[in-house]
Amino acid sequence: MNSTLIEVTQRIRERSAKLRGDYLARIAQLGNRQRGFERMGCANVAHAVAALPANDKLRIVAEKAPHLAVVTSYNDMLSAHQPYETYPEQIRVEAHRLGATVQVAGGVPAMCDGVTQGLPGMELSLFSRDTIAMGTAIALTHDVFDAALLLGICDKIVPGLLIGALHFGHLPCVFVPAGPMSSGISNSDKAKVRELYAQGKVGRDELLKSESAAYHGAGTCTFYGTANSNQMLLEAMGLHVPGSAFLHPHDDLRTALTREAVGTALKISGRGPLAGGHEAKPIGKLVDERCIVNAMAALLATGGSTNHLIHWVAVARSAGILINWTDFSDLSAVVPLLSRVYPNGSADVNQFQAAGGPGFVIRELLDAGLMHEDVISVGGNSLRPYTFVPQSVGQGGEVVREALPAVSSDDSVVRGAAAPFSVSGGLKLLDGNLGRAVIKVSAVPEDRHTVEAPCRVFTTQEAMLAAFKNGELERDVVVVVRFQGPHANGMPELHKLTPPLAVLQGKGFKVALVTDGRMSGASGKVPAAIHVSPEALAGGPLARLRDGDVVRMCATTGTLSALVSEADWAAREVAKLDPAEADVNAHGLGRELFAGLRRNVLSAEEGAITWL
Repeated sequence: MNSTLIEVTQRIRERSAKLRGDYLARIAQLGNRQRGFERMGCANVAHAVAALPANDKLRIVAEKAPHLAVVTSYNDMLSAHQPYETYPEQIRVEAHRLGATVQVAGGVPAMCDGVTQGLPGMELSLFSRDTIAMGTAIALTHDVFDAALLLGICDKIVPGLLIGALHFGHLPCVFVPAGPMSSGISNSDKAKVRELYAQGKVGRDELLKSESAAYHGAGTCTFYGTANSNQMLLEAMGLHVPGSAFLHPHDDLRTALTREAVGTALKISGRGPLAGGHEAKPIGKLVDERCIVNAMAALLATGGSTNHLIHWVAVARSAGILINWTDFSDLSAVVPLLSRVYPNGSADVNQFQAAGGPGFVIRELLDAGLMHEDVISVGGNSLRPYTFVPQSVGQGGEVVREALPAVSSDDSVVRGAAAPFSVSGGLKLLDGNLGRAVIKVSAVPEDRHTVEAPCRVFTTQEAMLAAFKNGELERDVVVVVRFQGPHANGMPELHKLTPPLAVLQGKGFKVALVTDGRMSGASGKVPAAIHVSPEALAGGPLARLRDGDVVRMCATTGTLSALVSEADWAAREVAKLDPAEADVNAHGLGRELFAGLRRNVLSAEEGAITWL
């Protein structure tokens, strides 16, 4: 085992000892109760089963059959979640075949960041995660279940479901994915059209044609953003059935994998004949310090979404585990970059899967001592089953898995740990007199890892876009967009800024972005110091910056500083958010309903948690 991996894991364990111990004691107490239908009053039981067929009532009440919950994030707005429309019936049929019963316990909201990108709805996006967690808790509060199947894929939905499930950590849980859409126009071609549109060289019709060719059917978007990073991390945590992340929704294996998820949930429930007399595997025990470190390593090795430096802090906290950005940074120094998927390369996630996908990456990290193999997973008593990939359906309907070849089938997309794309991971921590921030370097050319230039300060992304259109940014420049943190306006993704910044960089200018907002898992070749903490509204150092200050951002040394004398810096008045802009942030399109979350939210490095 790599010594840094061991050291980081141990310090997380020591830091979390009291919190984790209390958490495990609580879930043990809940897990030792009688089953739900046996401890409930007759009226409660009658309400719970009132709408079920008579045969299911008999199984539940008389035969004491295992009973599964389904928590679904199905809707037609998300291409990735549209396939879930038919999953409850698939799950119900398989559960009946195996002698169990199922109820859809509840649905959770699921918004598409692609629809709301650059619009007011994006200001609800981050907080939708904790809303989903609360929705998951409401569903599971029916408290009659032996295990749960969680149906979710995209950006805030998987973290929200996982946070909610971990607050019911006594329950065994299996996540059920649906897979990516088929490849359309290449992501690089899509990016080119966006840049041409930003320059005014193509019109809206051409842009819409390009975007529609990229996003054209059921399944996740095919770039390696937050949604597909979610799926990679769930494989690395052992919370999927092995190898189920990146098969197309209409692949013949997809139905077999969904059926297998039902059988797996019954096996790990510890109840019924499929359990084979084994103890239950509650999710709160599976998600321990080693499991969290495995997720962090997988994120770094694949150059995954920066959003997870927020989300997985919150996920870990839900299991009584405390992690921070220094932990990520120290792991990044030793975990190599093993994949290049857009925006870190030209390949899409389907090409990643064909080249070896999660199974290849996990095997390489395990063999290099950069993941913990000795963890309990829903797929077995170690992580090794996740290095085998589904290949076919056997005569009995079972999924047949095979070992991957020793080398990748396309080393421009996936490589082994002995010859990585980079010896360090795809994410870096920045620190200095402007605060702490993160940068995704896996897609940024090395000659852009350091940018030093006068800054131009904005308080809205609309103002920055207007300045670009007016030609005011045609120079070396560090673009600062502040008052975009969780307290200010919900910390929206500022992905709309990528095309104009890429245009400036393409003209040869040294360009960088610094913000207390987010840039999403799709942040690309423009260096961006994001999630700056403390945020400007909380009096963070970004509020001291003035137009023309020289800012140095260096991913090599891990620094983010304004080159201003200490005396001048200390004497400066902290800028305040304009009351008119604050009023806009607080009203319209549902923003009023999230005022309490904006007031209570912790910092980005603390996971932007709203429930503490």
